[in-house]
Amino acid sequence: MTQQNKRPNFRITAVLQFILNTALVLLALSLCVLLGKEIIYFIHFSVFDKGIEHHYILLERTLIFFLYFEFIAMIVKYFQENYHFPLRYFLYIGITAMIRLVIVDHDNPVHTLLHTCAILVLIISYYIMNSASVRKQKL
Repeated sequence: MTQQNKRPNFRITAVLQFILNTALVLLALSLCVLLGKEIIYFIHFSVFDKGIEHHYILLERTLIFFLYFEFIAMIVKYFQENYHFPLRYFLYIGITAMIRLVIVDHDNPVHTLLHTCAILVLIISYYIMNSASVRKQKL
């Protein structure tokens, strides 16, 4: 390939990378706003405690808070890792989302069992991924 053939591909990828980065920054800003709304909800809940039935809602909202937090952390890590999403962040988000699903939707025992099995698979995946990276670092 000549230098002229590489140049248009570079421009296309640069434009697409700019669009992706802009979209991720806008998503991060939106998530920060939603994270702030959850903090306001926590403050409101602590002032106006409404009984035991609202504690389940508080727990659900806390897990939503952590999902927002993990997505923002993943976007930050994307820019720190030179435009790369670490796999472990997807596993963190998946585990948190599944735990939230078990807490919110626990009416059907079979579904709850399947959700907990999915959590177990994600945790085993995380363990395998970490043990492989530890072995790689020792070599």
